Amino acid sequence: MKLLVVEDEARIAAFLEKGLTAHGYAVEWASTGAEGLTLGVAPDVALVILDLKLPDLDGLEVLSGLRERGAMVPVLILSARGQVDDRVRGLDLGADDYLPKPFAFTELLARVRARLRPGPAGGGVLRAGGIYLDVLTRGVTVGGRTVSLSEREFSLLRAFVSHPRRVLSRRDLLAMAWDMDFDPQTNLVDVYVGYLRRKLGGTVIETVRGAGYRLPIDGTSTSPAAP
Repeated sequence: MKLLVVEDEARIAAFLEKGLTAHGYAVEWASTGAEGLTLGVAPDVALVILDLKLPDLDGLEVLSGLRERGAMVPVLILSARGQVDDRVRGLDLGADDYLPKPFAFTELLARVRARLRPGPAGGGVLRAGGIYLDVLTRGVTVGGRTVSLSEREFSLLRAFVSHPRRVLSRRDLLAMAWDMDFDPQTNLVDVYVGYLRRKLGGTVIETVRGAGYRLPIDGTSTSPAAP
């Protein structure tokens, strides 16, 4: 899973890259706001860590530009500007979280993980193609057919439906569906993907050789009522 760090201080960017890479994330670095705007709209970017003080654009301008371009990627603002007005303006412009500098890396990591968990905190229906997941009742329909899933199967399918068309590694899926760090010895993901394929249809979840799995259909945001 790729994270974009938009930060002009090379020392901080290197620190973030080293720490996040050690926890299984791919990290791309943009040292200017203009570069952050260009890279932030890429479909493989799962989250943006955005500094406010950049050499060319204010970080809030970058945030506003991302939203204007239709990029709904989660954005975590990371800045020494800790005034309430800055935090409020950032959240109003579409930021998902705000962490003031200096910060503890463990807290930043926890916030990143929280923002990358699939789906919303509340109820509603997630949809990807003909797959509907009712987050509140944990009901599932596929092509109009009701499918009974175990709790873990539901969590795994929710991860796919929340990230349609995105390649998810085994590490990603373990974190999303099991809240586990990667264990190279486990085959949990492969086993449960097999369960889902048997219940949903063998071609619903694709294997991307050497990378992971993908739900190769478009998705939509949560709606308040079942279809």
